[in-house]
Amino acid sequence: MSSVRTTALAAAVVTLSATAMSIGLAPAAGAAVSPGTYTVTNAGSGKCVDARSAATANDTAVQQYTCNGTAAQSWTFTATDSGYYQIGASTATGQVWDVANVSTADSAVVHLWTYGGGANQQWQPVDEGNGNYHFVNRNSGKCLDVPGASVNDSVQLQQYTCNGTAAQTFSLSGGGTTPPPPPPPPNQPDFGPNVSVFTPSTPQSTIQDKLNSVFNQQQSAQFGTGRYALLFTPGTYNVDANVGFYTEVAGLGLTPGQVTINGQVHVEADWMGGNATCNFWRDAEGLTINPPGGTNTWAVSQADPLRRVQVNGNLKLDDNGWSSGGFLADSRVTGQVQSGSQQQWLSRNDQIGSWNGQNWNMVFSGVQGAPGNTFPNPPYTTLNTSPVIAEKPYLYIDGNGNYNVFVPALRTNSSGTSWANGNPAGTALSISGFYIVKPGDTAATINAALSAGKNLIVTPGIYHLNQTLNVTRPDTVVLGLGVATFVPDNGITAIQTADVNGIKIAGLLIDGGTTNSQQLVQIGPNGATADHAADPTVLSDVHFRLGGATVGKATRSLVINSNNTITDDTWIWRADHDDNNGTSGWNVNTGANGLVVNGNNVTAYGLFAEHYQQYQVIWNGNGGRTIFYQSEMPYDVPDQSAYMNGSTQGWASYKVGANVTSHEAWGMGVYAFFNTNPSVVNYHSFEAPQNGNVKFHDILDLSLGNKGSITHVINDTGAQTPTNTSPVNIVSYP
Repeated sequence: MSSVRTTALAAAVVTLSATAMSIGLAPAAGAAVSPGTYTVTNAGSGKCVDARSAATANDTAVQQYTCNGTAAQSWTFTATDSGYYQIGASTATGQVWDVANVSTADSAVVHLWTYGGGANQQWQPVDEGNGNYHFVNRNSGKCLDVPGASVNDSVQLQQYTCNGTAAQTFSLSGGGTTPPPPPPPPNQPDFGPNVSVFTPSTPQSTIQDKLNSVFNQQQSAQFGTGRYALLFTPGTYNVDANVGFYTEVAGLGLTPGQVTINGQVHVEADWMGGNATCNFWRDAEGLTINPPGGTNTWAVSQADPLRRVQVNGNLKLDDNGWSSGGFLADSRVTGQVQSGSQQQWLSRNDQIGSWNGQNWNMVFSGVQGAPGNTFPNPPYTTLNTSPVIAEKPYLYIDGNGNYNVFVPALRTNSSGTSWANGNPAGTALSISGFYIVKPGDTAATINAALSAGKNLIVTPGIYHLNQTLNVTRPDTVVLGLGVATFVPDNGITAIQTADVNGIKIAGLLIDGGTTNSQQLVQIGPNGATADHAADPTVLSDVHFRLGGATVGKATRSLVINSNNTITDDTWIWRADHDDNNGTSGWNVNTGANGLVVNGNNVTAYGLFAEHYQQYQVIWNGNGGRTIFYQSEMPYDVPDQSAYMNGSTQGWASYKVGANVTSHEAWGMGVYAFFNTNPSVVNYHSFEAPQNGNVKFHDILDLSLGNKGSITHVINDTGAQTPTNTSPVNIVSYP
């Protein structure tokens, strides 16, 4: 929890406690309410808290009305943390008691709004004795109140300074019952054999058996062929989801508060004795997680995004062994994020209670509650806002039970989650506008759907492509589920786009084929010039791999020609090990460059690029920005002669082109581990023109385990890496 928020909350608690003592109430600490469904009755009027006209839409007034036993007067209490609850309509539509406009003023009205984790949507029931309670809003510290102590029907409730009157006293009845589940969604699409959709009416044991079965198959299937998506419709579930390779666990609510898991949604490293450095390729999204022990474990390395989740408790990022990089975005952790052995991490547009832990490179962009910028001791790089971002599209079910894909709006200079104050801004696209790609579909079939103006949902599977997928329509969405994988055959490009606005590509793994491709994905044609600042192309959780599962070859993995493109969590990997636990093979899995950026004003968040045989990244466009970079040089260099850039020993990991006049980067780490031949030397980690508008902040390099060395950090600046796996840090350059 940030010092500002801590101070404000402490002040609110002190004020509330003083008020409570002055009027003879118990202090606001002892909420003796169990989660369940209740009728809430005001002591002054004898009338029930009611949803006006029995509606469940956003902005429905929360009022008092003659008690009538209808669903409009039935309220489900769901614990968040520290004695607070979200209190919502028992129809499980996701709307809860909400103080309008996040106000802290007296007389601000209370209405229904989709739960987004906001403090204005959480209430503490404070026990007054005799079965009575007053409800304190977490954001304002003020009490739920009947205006003017009215006894009339249809009076909308408000918040008001706590005063101990009957207008603020309520009794609860009928608690502990389970709310009726929502009906199953009508006309559920055919998502193919590898997608499971659960509803609250599905027996919990059935859900748990499926979760266990998938995990047992995928726990150690590092290069396996299984791909799975496990999806939860709005409601509450008492299950434990241990997430293995190539598995997505996601809620189908518009906001995380609509799907609650009373259990962990977690990643362990038991299959490697606690070492999580090979925990790759998995995903969890769109959930509220109530971990039974108070801590959820997400022990991961690359390509394991945790998005749009609310963890009511702590989040632990290791499994008591090494972990190597990860990504948390658009999420709220009410307790502490514990990084443990994580070597590097990016947290973007989150809200956290506090952060504990350090190693080499911890980066925070637009994170409320983040530690201050203290690089290199501790190595925290903190940007108060994220310059420009659009969150990943996602599948959800609306209030009528219909499937849609939500495309979040572009945000600039943003901090915190997109859903902090209710429903996020963006556009809902009907499922009818999507072609659902399933195993057995060919590239020709997919291209025909794209040509017909369809968006794509790519269900879990491995799809071999014998022709390039051409995305030419502005604002096309290509959304992969369950780490859906494309493999280009015969040396083709897997995906290429036109130079148009707003294409969204998300949730895909692109595997290099056995015949060399010039590139695996190309965003925009060569020489693209259009300005897309108002509606950029965004790649979210799009990952690349050369080798590992099979032989893989590509000269360049990702080429970005279109201006203003955004990448958000991208792992571009030439394999350092394969399915037989061997080395990748210097002449077998071949790739010169991971990423080449030719477009202007391109922004990269969470860029991981590793083990390519020349520059990992080449950035030729102006106005580029990188927020967090993690890179390892190739493990399998056979000797120094095989790793020369002309007369220079080795290749920089991150090169800014000689003609670039503006570029900026924050939180960048490069590592050498020349495992095959530890005598190999790399001259520098970063290469850039000497220009005051080409700026680097908080960069480092190091040699792992005395396997090779790096002479300088950037250009000719920075000391040689020591032999004890300690970083060489540079706070700013030039």
